[in-house]
Amino acid sequence: MTKVAKIALITGGSRGIGAATALQLAAAGYAVCINYLHKHEAAQQVVQDIQSQGGTAIAIQADVANEVDVVRLFAEIDTRLGKLDALVNNAGILMQQCRLEDLTAERINRLLSTNVTSYFLCCREAVKRMSTRHGGKGGAIVNVSSAAARLGSANEYIDYAATKGAIDTLTKGLSVEVANEGIRVNSVRPGLIYTTMHADGGEANRVERLKTNVPMQRGGAPEEVAAAISFLLSDAASYITGSFVDVSGGR
Repeated sequence: MTKVAKIALITGGSRGIGAATALQLAAAGYAVCINYLHKHEAAQQVVQDIQSQGGTAIAIQADVANEVDVVRLFAEIDTRLGKLDALVNNAGILMQQCRLEDLTAERINRLLSTNVTSYFLCCREAVKRMSTRHGGKGGAIVNVSSAAARLGSANEYIDYAATKGAIDTLTKGLSVEVANEGIRVNSVRPGLIYTTMHADGGEANRVERLKTNVPMQRGGAPEEVAAAISFLLSDAASYITGSFVDVSGGR
């Protein structure tokens, strides 16, 4: 495959915010790797959509909560596209709505593994490739957090909210750690966004129920979050690191 100027990895790129980000980055000239866990057909559809517009894209299956899979994912990107310039940590899960008193250790640990460990592992592999300390040419990382990190998601997803709080801390700490190595690390915190993820929690129409709590009185589109991610990865954000962009309609 032909090498291009910039290469981006989007974890969880087969649907929602990840898919919208892949499309926008491809339109901006990136060669895009769409990582997915189970949704092979959806990931291939995103690849086809990008290719139909003249872009470059590949899809790679990997469980980013699994260290062996993460190492394989990045090695395959090295071989098929080249050295990474941009990482969008977007893969994540939530589970059935419940109160804290009904949580189990199994559920908590699964969320931590998928929503937190995966971000650390992918950041690690990205830094090894981007850092000028390791002979890289720099790069940018955007971690997809959530407004839940600020709001807490009481009675619904306290465990999910806590994982996103961890991502905020990762973003701040890593941004300082690699600031003088050519790497910028920022975060977007989406609010109520129209994605299929809400169905995973048992309430597909959750945005409709809660949108009147948002000052703008509406839910957001995945493309609106993707636009913020694309900006933070771009040269227009060259002096921005360790920052958080809330894409939440004012909430």
